[in-house]
Amino acid sequence: MHGRLAIITDSTAYLPPRALRRHAIAAVPLTVVLGDEALEEGTEISARALEAALRERRPVTTSRPSPDTFARAYRAAARAGAEGVVSLHLSSEFSGTYDAAVLAAKEATVPVRVVDTGVVAMALGFCALAAAETAEAGGTLDDAVAAARKCAEATCAVFCVDTLDYLRRGGRIGAAQALLGSALAVKPLLEVEDGRIGMLEKVRTASKAVARLEEIIVDRAGDARVDIAVHHLAAAERAAKLAERFRERVPGLRELHVSEVGAVIGAHTGPGLLGAVLSVR
Repeated sequence: MHGRLAIITDSTAYLPPRALRRHAIAAVPLTVVLGDEALEEGTEISARALEAALRERRPVTTSRPSPDTFARAYRAAARAGAEGVVSLHLSSEFSGTYDAAVLAAKEATVPVRVVDTGVVAMALGFCALAAAETAEAGGTLDDAVAAARKCAEATCAVFCVDTLDYLRRGGRIGAAQALLGSALAVKPLLEVEDGRIGMLEKVRTASKAVARLEEIIVDRAGDARVDIAVHHLAAAERAAKLAERFRERVPGLRELHVSEVGAVIGAHTGPGLLGAVLSVR
């Protein structure tokens, strides 16, 4: 908690544990369902277990936290002395998490501002950090919300996957787009825009897709002060190489995070995901 404000997000922000601790940000877990077993992201299921389930083509689904889960988080913040809560969540186009948070906020004993950031992964994480830093500097509830929204507008997420099949199965991309990728054997570059996943470019090979992803992020960064996160699922070596390229090529780089995505995002992208999130300060 920062002064009299609490910052709450959800597990799809994929903030490093040290950042959560340093800024006292709480992350409410989403749920991953493997067969008939429901597991909390970040605490009960590992990326390796998810990868194995996906490669074995076992049924994997995801679900939002319940409103009661959010209600408990808001009550805990109030008990700790918070006089207001900023609750920041992944795009409502991807999940009902935002709706669950809104329902819980109506019953909270302190003011709760729930924000649909329209983003996910460290794009959401950067929003939470912006809100926390504003609160730490003495900002009001409105100031922290405004900082998070400004951050979301100045953040982009570009990624490539080995196959569009997982996104198609989860309803995150249209069947026609998925079929096009398979039929033409292309490696599409995808972008989160307006809260949804859309096709950015089509590239012929995986190596060219990674090279093009790098160029897009470097071009968009320019000489500005920026933070970058590199995400992957079962592609640690490629992620490390991409991160090193950003260190060499982005002059205004402030912070660089490299992390494997959790089970919720991984369930919809599949093994081989590689992506980058750029946040212009």
